[in-house]
Amino acid sequence: MAARTRFEGTDKYVATDDLKIAVNAAITLERPLLIKGEPGTGKTELAFQVADAMKAPLITWHVKSTTKAIQGLYEYDAVTRLRDSQLGDERVKDVKNYIKKGKLWDAFEMKGRPVLLIDEIDKADIEFPNDLLLELDRMEFFVYETGETIKAAQRPIILITSNNEKELPDAFLRRCFFHYIKFPERDTMQKIVDVHYPNIKQKLVSEALNVFYQIRDVPGLKKKPSTSELLDWLKLLMNEDIPPEALKEKDPTKLIPPLHGALLKNEQDVHLFERLAFLARRESRN
Repeated sequence: MAARTRFEGTDKYVATDDLKIAVNAAITLERPLLIKGEPGTGKTELAFQVADAMKAPLITWHVKSTTKAIQGLYEYDAVTRLRDSQLGDERVKDVKNYIKKGKLWDAFEMKGRPVLLIDEIDKADIEFPNDLLLELDRMEFFVYETGETIKAAQRPIILITSNNEKELPDAFLRRCFFHYIKFPERDTMQKIVDVHYPNIKQKLVSEALNVFYQIRDVPGLKKKPSTSELLDWLKLLMNEDIPPEALKEKDPTKLIPPLHGALLKNEQDVHLFERLAFLARRESRN
């Protein structure tokens, strides 16, 4: 099948109109698409679905706190080369034997136009984005050890995700097309659930969504449950055959929903709901 030139979503991923517009705008402008949004809103998955829809190869670069920009280009293993020279290894005559290609290098060498995901860029040092500016602009870089310039065969479709853990440099932001994935409203969330669980009982979904959005609205919650956590919770509810009526329970002693460990991910939030349950029980006695 021929590669597409526009992203229209897939049957596995519910993309809102504004998200589709953002992806296609970034492709047209040939600029990286910077995606922000709450954890669990499908930022990383978007890259997989864009690659699937465009029939393009996907290259993923998952950034960590220790990741350096140069690692996206290449790494030169001088230590191994020195050791091999001491052992008289013939490989030392060719420095290319000690060059490890990075994700950008892989993307630049692709014959077809690839999708490159730079995931969670804000985890790295603040200088990390700035250190990639020139390479992302010019689509080329110089390998000092070999004296060669690596140029992109064609500009990859670049998606960059951020969880807003730290501010990104202005110079970097100017070179990106930006889109914030809003947390899905109920209608959109219903579509997302239907995509993942097409045979689920709609009454269960309706009651689960009621509970889910009520939890997200509780003041003082340290971590609001996300889309991915809702999907995990629904899977458990189906697996344990929890009836929809159990989610409608008005008994204040059962204020915390069943299998809440899929939704509440730290002790502070669990204690918050336990206190709410205690207060509800005390009020019911008065």
